[in-house]
Amino acid sequence: MTPRVVVLGATGVFGSRIATRLAHDARFELLLAGRHKASLEALRAAIGDARVRVHALDTASADFPAALAALEPHLVIHAAGPFQGQDYRVAEACIDAGSDYIDLADGRDFVCGFSRLNERARCAGRLLVSGASSVPALSSAAVDALLPRFGRLDAIEHAINPGNRTPRGDATVASILGYCGRPIRVWREDCWDTVHGWMDSRRQWFPFGHRRVGVCDVPDLELFHARYPQARSVVFRAGLELPLLQWATWGMGVLVRLGLIRDLARHAPALRRMSEWFVRLGTDVGGMVVELRGTDEQGRPLHLCWWLDADAGDGPQVPVTPAIVFARRWADGLLAEKGAMPCMGLLALDQIVAGFEGFALRTGVEVLSR
Repeated sequence: MTPRVVVLGATGVFGSRIATRLAHDARFELLLAGRHKASLEALRAAIGDARVRVHALDTASADFPAALAALEPHLVIHAAGPFQGQDYRVAEACIDAGSDYIDLADGRDFVCGFSRLNERARCAGRLLVSGASSVPALSSAAVDALLPRFGRLDAIEHAINPGNRTPRGDATVASILGYCGRPIRVWREDCWDTVHGWMDSRRQWFPFGHRRVGVCDVPDLELFHARYPQARSVVFRAGLELPLLQWATWGMGVLVRLGLIRDLARHAPALRRMSEWFVRLGTDVGGMVVELRGTDEQGRPLHLCWWLDADAGDGPQVPVTPAIVFARRWADGLLAEKGAMPCMGLLALDQIVAGFEGFALRTGVEVLSR
């Protein structure tokens, strides 16, 4: 029997890319789900796969668990963010429906607390995975790939900066604004420190040049401390290509910190539309870096940087690729794990990078000091 895969949030920036890339694949019976039937029908027509089905489904509705179970899914891909502030009702509904589950969450509390479902998932014989995206799936895979070259790991610092012409949805903007100016706990110099979202900015090297980035709240800040306890510091930063928008976001963070704005995230739709006034001033080039500092086996200083360069507007393919690679490996019977867990250690870096084939995405490793 061909496994039925349900994509929740299928018409969003990320969900639509997942749907497009999983369509025309004989390993899947694909069902696209979202709140608006007309949008789903338009997406199906654009995909051009007659086997794809659509179904209106609202994760916030009281009858969602029953409606999902009626679809008889084998795997649910949850792309209906933002995940900040969400509970685990979708994942729990998957357990009840006898389905495996994976999401693209980057909300720190959401991903870090996901393992509370582990015992229930194991008893049901299901695999539930959170954070199959740029963080923590891809970022941890990059650290795992570089780690054997170190005798001692002192620090992990990673950053993302998308091109200004990269498509962005309200959910993505809301997730950024949700922690802008708010306190963030980071592991720094062997102790927990507090910084504020979008602050503590610096100029960051990317393969296409330098851009400014500021501290952001992601699951890695907590998960990496537990997974790589030898690291004395773990910091994640993100930024915007245009200095105008970068400093504007920093300024809004200051207003939040001063208590002059209470809920910046609720303004996400309006601010996203305003940012599009400047879309032509930037490029479609973005990137990601994961830097490790420490010493090699001989005790010599070592600073390595795994980098990713996204061109031609293909940046949004990066955060969806771990979920796509997961779905393909799941369909091929290559994932034997059961339980609920963050997406770390399940996908190797070379497996994710192989999923970039066909897109303007390049990766490499630079030795910044030795």
